[in-house]
Amino acid sequence: MKLSILYRGPLASCNYDCPYCPFAKRRDPPEALRADRAALDRFVGWLAAERGTEISVLFTPWGEGLSRSWYREAIVRLSHLPHVERVAIQTNLAARPGFLAAASPAKVALWCTYHPGEVTRSAFLERCREVAGLGVRYSVGVVGLPEHLDEARALRRDLPDEVYLWVNAADGRSYDAAAEADWTAIDPHFGFSVRPHQSLGADCRTGDTVVSVDGDGTVRRCHFVRDPIGNLYDGSWRAGLRPRPCPNTTCDCHIGYVHLRTLPLYDVFAGGVLERIAALR
Repeated sequence: MKLSILYRGPLASCNYDCPYCPFAKRRDPPEALRADRAALDRFVGWLAAERGTEISVLFTPWGEGLSRSWYREAIVRLSHLPHVERVAIQTNLAARPGFLAAASPAKVALWCTYHPGEVTRSAFLERCREVAGLGVRYSVGVVGLPEHLDEARALRRDLPDEVYLWVNAADGRSYDAAAEADWTAIDPHFGFSVRPHQSLGADCRTGDTVVSVDGDGTVRRCHFVRDPIGNLYDGSWRAGLRPRPCPNTTCDCHIGYVHLRTLPLYDVFAGGVLERIAALR
């Protein structure tokens, strides 16, 4: 059995102050950080014992995980487990990536977001070079706001050709044909992000070979369907795994619609679905 898990614990704090993010400069109180660490430790312990399943993990924290030592430690530990195929995390790359030297580079990947205004392009690119120097695969992306367009073009120019640069359509923003063309020139797959996908009744891998897990172990088919299918720690989730149609009218987030069987994205991102690394053509 193969299973992909999107894990999101209670962490909700970030060191950046992006105006388009509700978690900007949010601070978790000490008790929330302790709860997040305990939840992650429990999840890693469960995963280490789950040797009958080939598992890939994407950490999708609301805040910035790599600034917390327990996420760095978890990534290193999981990368050395024989039944873990991939461990990836969404990150702003503010934390130094040197800890990855202790990880198995073939199993680790980073989904990195560049936030103009929070970090200089030169500093961000230096972190990317550090990651590459450690033999770790990564993707880079930006939010498709008009004020980010010139920086995104420069970032594409400065990144190695083999590094995929993705663009997320900004929430609540519409794109005319010219704007869509500008962003598509940077990310050839921007068209998948720029408009919501009709998903009601569509065949989706979530709830079958892909699940989301909360800090308390609640298992759902994905982050965008609140109905639980069981709990990780009492084993009830296993009986809930099965193919099923999407109950939502639309799906407009990459970590959701990438798993729709009605879209070709498992081919587009072959070998890098969780970390959003497009296959080279």
